[in-house]
Amino acid sequence: EEYFSYIGEQKISNRLYNDYLKACNYLGLDMSDKKNRFPHDFKRWHDIRIDEYESAKAKADDELKKEFYEQFASVANKYLPLQRDKNGIYLVFIAKSPAELVNEGLALHHCVGKMGYDKKFVREETLIFFIRSADAPDVPLVTMEYSLKSNKVLQIYANGNTRPTEDVQTFIQKKWLPYAKRQLKKIAA
Repeated sequence: EEYFSYIGEQKISNRLYNDYLKACNYLGLDMSDKKNRFPHDFKRWHDIRIDEYESAKAKADDELKKEFYEQFASVANKYLPLQRDKNGIYLVFIAKSPAELVNEGLALHHCVGKMGYDKKFVREETLIFFIRSADAPDVPLVTMEYSLKSNKVLQIYANGNTRPTEDVQTFIQKKWLPYAKRQLKKIAA
């Protein structure tokens, strides 16, 4: 009854009050205190609490993002030996950050930077590798998803989700896969 009387006096909606309540709870305010539960000037205090909430949430999100990036880098470093840059026409690089996945997806017009590949990578379900021409090591050519569970290539796509050329596929099957399997045994040991 007190609540309905309050929102009527303040001329606010349930949704607006719920936003305020969510912010106050996130900030850990004591809602049994009447000045928090029913502030005298609701609109002013709503704006203050929403601003504090958004700042605290952004800080927490930044910390989570930083931690996630560190986890991603840790997994990439663990499997760094799977990279292959020996003499040849193709090079293989492991993704080192979620941002690299996004850039790869944008450059090659496919979904590697979306769809949770970064989370699968951190959980060590799959690894993402970039295949490059030795002549142009900074130019995206082919993206490969490798399953650590089944020890096989799950997906391999060139620009626009097209199949890579036969020579790239042959390189992966005949050169990189045997090399990667030997390296994985060393990592496991």
